[in-house]
Amino acid sequence: MLFEISKKKPLFSANKSNEQSLDLPAWKILIVDDEPDIHSVTKLALSRFKLDGRSLAFSNAYSGLQAKELLETEKDIAIAFIDVVMESDHAGLELIKWIRDDLKNRTMRIILRTGQPGQAPEEDVIVNYDINDYKAKAELDSRKLMTSVYSALRSYRDIMEIEQARVAQAQHRQGLERVLEATSGLFELRTLHRFADGLLNQVASLLNLRNETLLLTCNAIDAMSGHVDNKDIEILAGTGRYQDCDGKALPQEIMSLLNRALDEKRCLYENNCFIGYFPTKSSKWINILYMDGLDKISDLDKKLVDIFAINVGVAFENLLLNQEVEDTQSELILRLGDVVESRSKEAAHHVKRMAGYCYELALLAGLSERDADLIKRASPMHDVGKIATPDSVLLKPSKLDDEEWDIMKQHPIIGHQIMANSERPILKAASIISLQHHEKFDGSGYPYGLSGKDIHIFARIVAIADVFDALVHKRCYKEAWPLSEVLAEMTRCSGSHFDPDLLALFIDNIEIFEQIKIHWVDI
Repeated sequence: MLFEISKKKPLFSANKSNEQSLDLPAWKILIVDDEPDIHSVTKLALSRFKLDGRSLAFSNAYSGLQAKELLETEKDIAIAFIDVVMESDHAGLELIKWIRDDLKNRTMRIILRTGQPGQAPEEDVIVNYDINDYKAKAELDSRKLMTSVYSALRSYRDIMEIEQARVAQAQHRQGLERVLEATSGLFELRTLHRFADGLLNQVASLLNLRNETLLLTCNAIDAMSGHVDNKDIEILAGTGRYQDCDGKALPQEIMSLLNRALDEKRCLYENNCFIGYFPTKSSKWINILYMDGLDKISDLDKKLVDIFAINVGVAFENLLLNQEVEDTQSELILRLGDVVESRSKEAAHHVKRMAGYCYELALLAGLSERDADLIKRASPMHDVGKIATPDSVLLKPSKLDDEEWDIMKQHPIIGHQIMANSERPILKAASIISLQHHEKFDGSGYPYGLSGKDIHIFARIVAIADVFDALVHKRCYKEAWPLSEVLAEMTRCSGSHFDPDLLALFIDNIEIFEQIKIHWVDI
């Protein structure tokens, strides 16, 4: 008999409180030996073993090859008892090397057992193979076996706890990186509705989920009343079944959760739903993110969402502050444009139509939403330099003489000088537009004779919009032209006055620009 089986009670037993934890999974033990009796005796000797309230579950392999096949699928084996001599004299040693080097399993505890110590001398094996214990079968009674298993399992348990802590820390770090990556993109979105759409996309990316989501806003004064209903909220964006619910009443269960978040002034997790509460310090608005279907969200993801919510609040605040600054700038620019417009006796709403034309043409030309919005806000300042142009020149109904024309050609430079030193994006764009909008594609324009792509695309777009609006409306020196004649004249100037590619886009989509013209006539 290879083992001396003790008839006494096991020398070791688990803590009584732990023994009551019957639902804990068993520790997995692999026996690799070509002798069936060894399997039977090992199981019998360890049949009453428990550690931390967990018993043992055995897997059996009768060769190194069988062990490899089993280990390819079984990933959480705690201890492997491996015989040295099986299908070959060194099959066990080759298996150990494969486990550590090829399978990359460093956590499993390996106890080498041999009935022929001469085949694998203890000192050589300990030095050259990554094993945790070496036992000669002839010396291994049940007590020594129990001792070895307790020692190996405790080591495995501690290693796994350290590994789990390491993985949790790595997941937390990766989660924070995901939060930073998700919210960093939000800071680049410049309009509230684009921010809303971006926020919902980033939440889905952060959680690797495709939830039903809503982003809403409500007046802080309404929230203070203690209850808001559907008429008090505005839906900024939605996904899933909420994608097209703007203007529709939300279900009562959602409204109840929203009111609770507003009342408690915090984010909530309730009934597999998340309600993000994002008040803004500088605004009267409170924004609320609603997500449902979160039954599979982990505690770590909840913490990440909480951090994300804080960053979203900051992003909202920055967005509203920037929007307030840009809206103020835009209003001042429009009012100043109106002053220039009224002074030069141009058709009413010229600068407003210009802004609309430029925005649509910029999008058609493939510019980003942000750049299209920038040219829309900046284009009303294209003729601001005319403030310094004398009335005798500006309002002259007949053709200007050479001296008067030289004076008129100064207004792009004057307009540029007014705004050139500003660091604000809108005013910087306006200074470029003011300086270059009278340059021509063939280089025959003024003030510097720039040509082709040396002219900023903003100025090339404004040149088309400005001439179009001038031709289709009455001026002090001319009557309005019919649309067909306007398009014919502008086509004639393609490649000379105008960028031919931009002009082709403009003419091919003339119905868009006609609608803008009609809109500002009707107002």
